[in-house]
Parts: sequence; C-alpha cells; structure tokens
Amino acid sequence: MSTRARLAFLRTETGAGLLLAAVALFATAWANSPWADSYARLIAHPVTVQFGPFSETMSFARWIKTALMPVFFFVLGLQVKNEAVRGELSNPRRLALPLLAAAGGVLAPALIYLAINAGEGGVAQGWPTAAATDIAAALAVLTIAGRRLPPTLRVLLLTVTLVELVVAIGLAAVLFAGDLRPWMIGGAAATLALLAGMGRWRTAPYVFWTVGFVLLWGFTLKAGIDTAAAGLAAAFCVPLRPKRQGGQGVLDELIAALHPYVAYFVLPLFVLTAAGFSFADLPAETPTAPVALGVGLSLLLGKQLGVFGASALAIGLKLARRPTGAKWLELYGVAVLCGVGFTMSLYLGELAFPATDELAQAKVRVGVLAGSLASALLGWAVLAWSNARRREA
Repeated sequence: MSTRARLAFLRTETGAGLLLAAVALFATAWANSPWADSYARLIAHPVTVQFGPFSETMSFARWIKTALMPVFFFVLGLQVKNEAVRGELSNPRRLALPLLAAAGGVLAPALIYLAINAGEGGVAQGWPTAAATDIAAALAVLTIAGRRLPPTLRVLLLTVTLVELVVAIGLAAVLFAGDLRPWMIGGAAATLALLAGMGRWRTAPYVFWTVGFVLLWGFTLKAGIDTAAAGLAAAFCVPLRPKRQGGQGVLDELIAALHPYVAYFVLPLFVLTAAGFSFADLPAETPTAPVALGVGLSLLLGKQLGVFGASALAIGLKLARRPTGAKWLELYGVAVLCGVGFTMSLYLGELAFPATDELAQAKVRVGVLAGSLASALLGWAVLAWSNARRREA
C-alpha cells in the first residue's frame, strides 16, 4: 500500500472513531429514554435469511455481529497482510517492537482480569475482552492530541493493534466456538483452499471472490466457529498484484472500496446495537462487580503496563529501536491509547458470555465504556501535553 493510500486509511479511521463515539452516546441515551422499548425491540427483532438449503434466524443485533462484522475483520485482515508483506511487519528490524508490545498488550490485561475475578465462578472466561484495541477510536484520539507528533507513532499504533487483532480473533475462534460440526469445518477448509488457489489468478472477476467469501462465511457459521475468523482468513488469500499492468493492486483496490463502508456503516451499526444498555435495570454494585472492574482495569492499567513495559524492555535490551522522532512520554501515551478497546472489546465481551445473561453483558459494557473512556482521556492528556511542549520548543 502506498503512503498516499495509507494516509487515506488513517484519515478514514480517524473520522470513524469520532462517529463511533457519537453513536455510542446515542445508543446509551436511546436505551435510557422514554423510547427505550423501541430500542429493545429493534435489537431483538428476529430476522430470517433463507437461500436454497441455507436457512438461519437470528436477532437483528446478532445478524450485524455475525454477517456484517466479518467484513470489518476482512478489511483489517487485508491491512494485516499488507503490513506483513510490505509494511512494518515485513522488516525484521522493525518487527520486534510491535510484536513484543502486542504480546504485552494481551498478556498483562488478561492477568489483571483473572486476578480480580479469581474465585468468581464462571466469570474468568471474560479475560480475552481486553485483548484488542479499537483502531478507529485510538487513531482518532491520537489525531486530536496534536499534529506535531511524529507520524511513526501512528504507524506503531496501527501495527500493534493489527497484531492484537490477529491474536484476538484466534482466541475467539478457539475459546468461544460453539458445537463444532466436522463436515462444515471441512467445507470451510475446502473453500479457503479454493480461495488461496484463486490468489494466483490475479484477473479473477470480483464476483468469483464474492461468492467464495460468502461460501466461506456460511460454512464457518454452520461449523460453530466465530465468523470473524472467516473474514480474517479470506483476507490472506487476496493477491497484492494488480489485475492489469500499471493498475492498483487487488488488495489495495479492495481496501479502498470497502473501508469507507465498514468505517461509516458497519461499525456504527454494530455500536448502535451493542453499546446501549439501561441504567435503570442495573444493580447499584454493577460498576464495582468483578467483571466490570476486571474489564475496566484491564483496559486502563493492563494495556499501558503491558504495551509500554514490553516496549521499554525490548528497547532497553537492544531488541528494537524507539520509533524515529518519538519521545518516551509519547511512547507511553500510545501505550495508554491501546486501552481504548471499545468496538473490539464489546465484540469479544459479547462472545465471552451467553447472550441470555443480560446482567453479565451489561457489566461487560460498563467495564468497556469506562476503561475505554478513561484510557482515551489519559492518552489524550499525555500526548497533548507532549505536543504542546513540541510547539513551545
């Protein structure tokens, strides 16, 4: 992906982050308004989709998560492949810092969550909730913090969050799988192999890719595996080379075509159905319940400890170098922004607990919103202060 294309990607993510915050506020206000019943009816409304032998009935909210969110993970998977082949992750000298930072960003929050929820039967399963960062929201805060900050911070934040994404989807596919069906898994594997073979056919019509992606999604859904894995896996089959000489690469074309729809339609729809909850139905002790407290502190403390601690260790041991032009304070600010879990944490939290356990789901939402908001404010304060010092200098 060219520098121009990457900047377009980052600009779209930044705008989407601001939109998601507004949609989350709207969803929460709607769920606590006199029209709260209409919100509840909307997200619970059953929708049946039937096409040939395929038939599935799910609520409106679940269709958003199951059918539209894989498109989001597909676009991020394309970005992961781009970074792995010709971006930050393709350079061994630059690979150590984002990999180790992402590892710390997954491990430390998990340990904090498990420590808080030790002995609380059944709630330990929520530890992957803070595994990933909301790229759009974190980049939006970084942009608002100041224009004098070095661009290497944006590249580092994007790369760390993409590595975390791969880990999070892997955890979701393994830990939150339903009743697995071997024949459907075989169908998904065969379809994925076909798509991988198509990756060598650079002139393949996009309709072939679309049919293949839909088949892979359907097999994955029926197999009992989280459909986010289908989106991520399909992305790695897309070729980088252009269809015709001198044209834009297939991967670049797909990112440019799909990313705006994902940023301004898919993600807002998901946040609208996932972020709203009624305060009136929550027990008074909900904010301090182990699940809510564990998720919130995992995002606010775990992320910054893990990402900054692993980064400082890697740089101190000469395993990696500090991003060009970045100060230690700014590196810490980026680590804090990795605690803006928001969309990703809401997604993983919904998978961790049964949809019928509304109280547990509400506790997750409280923890996610509190931890993400605190991380965004603290990260903005740190980076804005550093930006002000640069302006004075």
